[in-house]
Amino acid sequence: MSMFEPSLTPPNETKNYRIFAGTWNVGGRTPNDGMNVEDFLQVEECADIYVIGFQEIVPLNAGNVLVLEDNEPAAKWLGLIDKAINKPNTLSNSDISSSKSVDEDNTKYKLIASKQMVGLFLSVWAQQELIPHIAHLRVSTVRRGIMCRLGNKGCISISMSVHETSFCFVCSHLASGEKEGDELRRNLDAAEILKGTQFPKICKNPYRRASERIMDHDRIIWLGDLNYRVTLSYEDTRTLIDDNDWDRLLHNDQLTVEREAGRVFVGFSEGRIQFAPTYKYIQNSDSYAGETAKTKKKRRTPSWCDRILWRGNGIEQVCYVRGESRFSDHRPVCGVFWVAVEVRNRSNKFRKGHSCLTPKVQLEEHVIPERRSSFYGF
Repeated sequence: MSMFEPSLTPPNETKNYRIFAGTWNVGGRTPNDGMNVEDFLQVEECADIYVIGFQEIVPLNAGNVLVLEDNEPAAKWLGLIDKAINKPNTLSNSDISSSKSVDEDNTKYKLIASKQMVGLFLSVWAQQELIPHIAHLRVSTVRRGIMCRLGNKGCISISMSVHETSFCFVCSHLASGEKEGDELRRNLDAAEILKGTQFPKICKNPYRRASERIMDHDRIIWLGDLNYRVTLSYEDTRTLIDDNDWDRLLHNDQLTVEREAGRVFVGFSEGRIQFAPTYKYIQNSDSYAGETAKTKKKRRTPSWCDRILWRGNGIEQVCYVRGESRFSDHRPVCGVFWVAVEVRNRSNKFRKGHSCLTPKVQLEEHVIPERRSSFYGF
């Protein structure tokens, strides 16, 4: 064939998958075994992939931060998630489109990756028919707590590929505080996370290397307690909340201002916020904490601390809402996305001798926990 003749190899195809992403700062509280998280996870809508990040799954005291991580709360959250998304008679998008049944134990979704860093916890679940097409699973952590060495603040990132498309899921907890200038500390945290996140090199194929940095990935979803605040007074903020005037509130939202100025999350997108600020509530209440504060010093201006951002082509957000659980002083936030994934045509194969490591070989022990009665991915 002449070098000028077109290739007879057909191009790769594209498939769309539904991804649920949720973030929740649970204020150091451990759930009981009977807690229902189905509403938070929107299980009736069914996703192909669930990405679920928590902040403060343990109290951020000296014992947890300096001495030993408490893994038991994370295990309880995993158990509750497993129970909710593997509820009988709930079909995923892939189940519906393929009309195939799940395996004999009725497990539709399986935990494919999880990681804890002090109070941060990130887990990724996938519909089991999708698992054979997932590879290059790796994890990276960046500590941005006290002295930028401790893990009470920072991020966990999980990298993986679905068919021929690379994904990075980031769960972060950025610097707190509502003093003037604290937003710059949050900007710095985000910049250092991008700079410091490094995934192990695992792919031997010179034509298709696994992404090693967050920004190298085709699709990125970044979620967490980003801690950006509303810069208005408590009274003015409450008036706008009572009027459901989200646009005026967002005009004074630090993350919106900093992004528009190009100082943080350049190239990332966020869905339109049409829900009330998610922080700070009195636990077991629908009242913001400032309503009962005896002094202005203890007030916290209601703010959208909990956010979900994304970057990359082929991502369409179809839902961006908050949950109404009274479990902690934060309300959970979730987003649902349709994401395009490139599927390699069967006639397009890697050259012999240059294939990437198979999923079983490349997975690290702390990324993929063994399947047991409870999950422990630490």
